[in-house]
Amino acid sequence: MIKGRHFKTLQDFSAEEIKYLLDLSIMLKTKMKVKETFRPMEGYSMAMIFQKRSTRTRVSTETGISYLGGHALFLGKDDIQLGKNETLKDTALVLSRFNDLILARVFAHADIEELAEHSESPVINALSDKFHPLQILADFMSIKEHFGRLAGLTIAWVGDGNNVLHSIMSAAPKLGMNLRIATPMDYKPVEEVITYSKNEAKVNDTEFLLTTDPNEAVKGANVIITDTWISMGQDAEKAKRKKAFEGYQVTMNLAKEAAENWIFMHCLPRKQNEVDDEVFYSDKSIVFDEAENRMYTVMAVSLALLGLDK
Repeated sequence: MIKGRHFKTLQDFSAEEIKYLLDLSIMLKTKMKVKETFRPMEGYSMAMIFQKRSTRTRVSTETGISYLGGHALFLGKDDIQLGKNETLKDTALVLSRFNDLILARVFAHADIEELAEHSESPVINALSDKFHPLQILADFMSIKEHFGRLAGLTIAWVGDGNNVLHSIMSAAPKLGMNLRIATPMDYKPVEEVITYSKNEAKVNDTEFLLTTDPNEAVKGANVIITDTWISMGQDAEKAKRKKAFEGYQVTMNLAKEAAENWIFMHCLPRKQNEVDDEVFYSDKSIVFDEAENRMYTVMAVSLALLGLDK
């Protein structure tokens, strides 16, 4: 049962629940593509808290909720008192009196936890420094559309041990996917998530590899994924990070050891030092399918949390 729960991390959801959300997302996409009228959120509203700016998250959510007949209200960092003149607790208590859902894109994951603790309405994590679950639903939806399945596929991550990777690690093993992760030594995923992912891989008999060698990670991979090396708030580390990630750029040469049917993914926005144009704009790349699918997954999560998915 997903109704009434918070969507903070994919660790909170079983394989069957994640698969259900993916199937619901694909169904919604089918409906939208034929312009089928479908407005189950008529009379419902969502407050969207954005501490961090965004293109895909804001546009996909506002557009998707509108398609469903609901209203999504954008609340930027200068629009409300969040954490300044009003506590997170009070913000959650007030907004949940007005809105049926609260979606939050924040810096600290602790903010998501606090909002969820005090909100009377379901809270959706649209990004925190620890997890990015909506993005990974869109990623897995895109992979399933391309391959027709998830189980048995191998994902290679090449890049930073960040929130996007943490969410992949939280769900891939329980969905039967192998994980091969390459990060620089000082930029590994956090130990807590490594332990969780290793345990899930053991239970589900999938591969889990953590290395500093991108070539080792991509060997035999069906999916090669990377992300920005310098996230918002890390500008002071720019020079240090660029040096640390030398050799991690995704190129056709790096991918030569991947499976013949490999595809490339990046959640955007991207920089050339992360992936070159030859890969990014090639027929191996599904980055824009991935971006489009952000809309259908936030629609699916919203409907499921509200119990409007039946």
